[in-house]
Amino acid sequence: MNLPGLAHSTAVGADPRPAALRTLLALAVVFIMLATTGWTAVHRPDAGTTLRTAALASWASARIDGRPVPPADAPVRTVARFFAGLDGSQRARLAEGYPLVVGNLDGVPAALRYRANLRGLELAERAEEARSRDVSLTPADRTAAGRRSHRFESLAEPGRQILAFDPTGGGRVAEVFGDLDRADRISVVVPGVDTDVLTFERTQRRLTAPVGMARSLYEAQRAQAPGSRTAVIAWAGYTAPTGVGMDAATGRMAVDGAVRLESLAAALPGDASVALFCHSYGSVVCGVAAHALPASVTDVVVAGSPGMRAGSVADLHTSARVWATRDSGDWIADVPHLEVGGVGHGADPVSPEFGSRVLSAAGAKLHTGYFEPGTGSLDNFAKIGTGAFDSITCATGDDACRRGISGTDGD
Repeated sequence: MNLPGLAHSTAVGADPRPAALRTLLALAVVFIMLATTGWTAVHRPDAGTTLRTAALASWASARIDGRPVPPADAPVRTVARFFAGLDGSQRARLAEGYPLVVGNLDGVPAALRYRANLRGLELAERAEEARSRDVSLTPADRTAAGRRSHRFESLAEPGRQILAFDPTGGGRVAEVFGDLDRADRISVVVPGVDTDVLTFERTQRRLTAPVGMARSLYEAQRAQAPGSRTAVIAWAGYTAPTGVGMDAATGRMAVDGAVRLESLAAALPGDASVALFCHSYGSVVCGVAAHALPASVTDVVVAGSPGMRAGSVADLHTSARVWATRDSGDWIADVPHLEVGGVGHGADPVSPEFGSRVLSAAGAKLHTGYFEPGTGSLDNFAKIGTGAFDSITCATGDDACRRGISGTDGD
């Protein structure tokens, strides 16, 4: 149990009540928040489950020219080694025959995953379109099916590079901007609550959705360093909490998300360095994953974080640089930064005690404005993503957040 403010004992004879009172008040805020937002998780509908379940069952007994395929949960290296031993025709047959498996296997070449997911999207779009006309379903279910059908159709548009697609429940999806195989630096945007296949991209308030965030970051990187080879991934590859309820206040979903994030990071191609940009609850996922991330992950950036389920950077047990930023008007600052009985996410990442490198977020507005063009936060994100550490703007106005990085003024 991590209770900030009680880490050090009070002096002999000192009245312990002020510290205890502060803790009780913070707990009261947590419990009031949970009471008003709901103690139970909100579960998404199970549309798409049949397709994925059938695909996994078929894959379990699949063979290619007499060779058994690796399990769907095989380690990245096992999957990569298997697909490296196949010729182009064999790979294409697996992508066409088992798209909802091949498209989600970390270790499969990116181009083949794009191809498989295009096929998977076509299958899912047809299934949802049929459900939208099924009179045995409720009007609400038919409407939901129609929305999903349109989203799948959009994701399958020519030129899009869909790295992962699973229609189960609310759905999981990831999209790549840039050339992933040739990139020297790869950035991964890890979003927070209310992220699923329908909210993966938005026409209105587009920069609050993973696609908008990732595209904005990619464009900023291209403007920052036109000659650099970068790629950005919009990664909604985990099941995120719905709303600010009990799921958002605990780490249960972050634990599963961390396993998936670790697998993604381990499977990224080449020798590229990787930076994670983790927003809101996404920073909880990144915090839980931190200790198991490969050495290729050199930077973990959190924005609008409720905590990383750690008391300090040292508690994350990572070799990556840890950066944090928060707008002064972000409501997340009012969430108690503690963890009691599994509720809450620990210390505030922008606090001096946490020990992260605190970035300027000048111009960002509230909780969802960190990827807006023209903001200090996006400018800093682009610099981290392209390795331009010497020109990063620290929240303190000096070079404090740049110190100790080779090639910077603070080195």
